[in-house]
Amino acid sequence: MTLSPRPALFLALALLLGGCAGRAHGVMSATAPLVPGASKVEMLVATTRDVQNPPQGDLYTGERGAHMSFADIAISIPNDSVRQIGEVQFPQSLPPDPTREFATLSVASLNAEGALGLLNRRLATTPRRQVLVFVHGYNTRFDDAVYRLAQFVHDSGTTALPVLFTWPSRGKTAAYGYDRESTNYSRDQLEKVLQALDRDKSVGEISVLAHSMGNWVTLEALRQMAIRNGRIAPKIRNVILAAPDVDYDVFLQQVREMKTPPSLFTVFVSKDDEALGVSRRLWGDRPRLGAIDPESEPFKTELADAHILAVDITNNKSDDPVNHSKFARSPDVVRDIGRRLAAPGQMLAEQRSGLGDKVGAVAVGAAATVGSAASVAVSAPFAIVDPNTRENMGDQLEQLGGHVGDTVGY
Repeated sequence: MTLSPRPALFLALALLLGGCAGRAHGVMSATAPLVPGASKVEMLVATTRDVQNPPQGDLYTGERGAHMSFADIAISIPNDSVRQIGEVQFPQSLPPDPTREFATLSVASLNAEGALGLLNRRLATTPRRQVLVFVHGYNTRFDDAVYRLAQFVHDSGTTALPVLFTWPSRGKTAAYGYDRESTNYSRDQLEKVLQALDRDKSVGEISVLAHSMGNWVTLEALRQMAIRNGRIAPKIRNVILAAPDVDYDVFLQQVREMKTPPSLFTVFVSKDDEALGVSRRLWGDRPRLGAIDPESEPFKTELADAHILAVDITNNKSDDPVNHSKFARSPDVVRDIGRRLAAPGQMLAEQRSGLGDKVGAVAVGAAATVGSAASVAVSAPFAIVDPNTRENMGDQLEQLGGHVGDTVGY
């Protein structure tokens, strides 16, 4: 049977991103104590997900909520002796075994006032009063987003206060269109979160970190902020776009309209990102930002003119078979980024030779104009996808079918 191109591509995404066999559901119930040798990561959550009738053991659904909700969550991570950097040991059954699996220590719903108060109390002991706002990608359940952010915070060693902004993803491969529209549904609320952090006197600096489809809602929120205020909020020192599933032409137009300060944006790209290869074909065969070659034209000149720092990690190797998340699955890269987060006033551009030695070529837009700014982060991934994107769709689907991963998200 011959598939028409568009249905075939959606089937490709399903094959790429499917699979969570053996995972326990309902893991957001507080089911385990903190055991000796384990680590604890606390995060604040702001979400546009619905709170009505979530599955047992979950806090939110994948549907769209009528208003923003908030929570405080603590996650236990097993001792480093039983895990590798970049791994999430998702519970296989409940209750989890906190000596070898991630586990939920505590969950508390908050109102807006309670969330702000808790934020301010924690910032009092946070170096540089730094907040890290993370925005996840497509096909991401609420528990996936929480556990992945906890993993990144732990593995990178960042001392920034983590804030998860989670939008309504159904966590299903067939819900690509719904998820994309949910990012648009959520852009106003993300802007409000960023505006509130900028106004809060307890906040010293803000880094924004987005992955894959989460880059779209992030860019839209920042664009709205720039239009509303005439500029990006001054406390936002870094915007990190990891494997962005965003049309390259649209991105350039967005950042030009924002009139951003030099080197606000850092983009992590990989030319062999197979997931973005499929996405490109879905979106009219136009380049996706996360899969460009930043050293080729017109990208090199256009990025330089827009003061965009692009980090090419194509040559970096990791255990990610399809290269959509290798920037976070390489221990060297995660540690290197963590060191930069810990170094006040240093931009990745200022240390590009050191990072380049580890992760590949770095293209710097208007490097001479880079001033002092706060730290840089890179996100934990949410996808396992493993096809070779080929011109012959039948060959592509055959190739994809043999490589279905067991880590969700995109």
